[in-house]
Amino acid sequence: KDAACYLRNDPAAKSLEEVIISYPGFFALSIHRIAHELYTLGVPLIPRIFSEYAHSKVGIDIHPGATIGKNLFMDHGTGIVIGETTEIGNNVKIYQGVTLGAIYLEKKLSEVKRHPTVEDNVVIYSGATILGGSTVIGHDSTIGGGAWLTHSVIPYSLVYNKVDVKVKTVKGFEEPINYSI
Repeated sequence: KDAACYLRNDPAAKSLEEVIISYPGFFALSIHRIAHELYTLGVPLIPRIFSEYAHSKVGIDIHPGATIGKNLFMDHGTGIVIGETTEIGNNVKIYQGVTLGAIYLEKKLSEVKRHPTVEDNVVIYSGATILGGSTVIGHDSTIGGGAWLTHSVIPYSLVYNKVDVKVKTVKGFEEPINYSI
């Protein structure tokens, strides 16, 4: 089912075999599914070894304690970090460089929910950072690239940075001679 999700969501994917053999997000998620089951059974160390193996191979860091629903699609994947107490609903899309992390770290908080909750049908674009155990991203929301969130957003929200991009031409610029051979 996870491979079928990738095939449905990525226009570049041509077959289930291609997804299974070559997609880093699928690889990391597959390893996570096994590691999470072992984690919930209280198996020591092995779940972390599995998750760190996947992290070393594809650059996606998913703690085995994270709870992930059906149809998580991690496009490109590199640099995604999903913390231990993160909860991700169904039909979520996450792009490269996203962090679902804690606001601050203290050993005494190890038993506390420190990471965000992402409800169903959410899209989180590249480079977004969502922090905190009480932070909830409401269902059917879109989080734009580069967003920094430390508080909850209601369902159907669109969160984005408004950046003022300016283009300036250099005065006196002369087009270089274009040689064609």
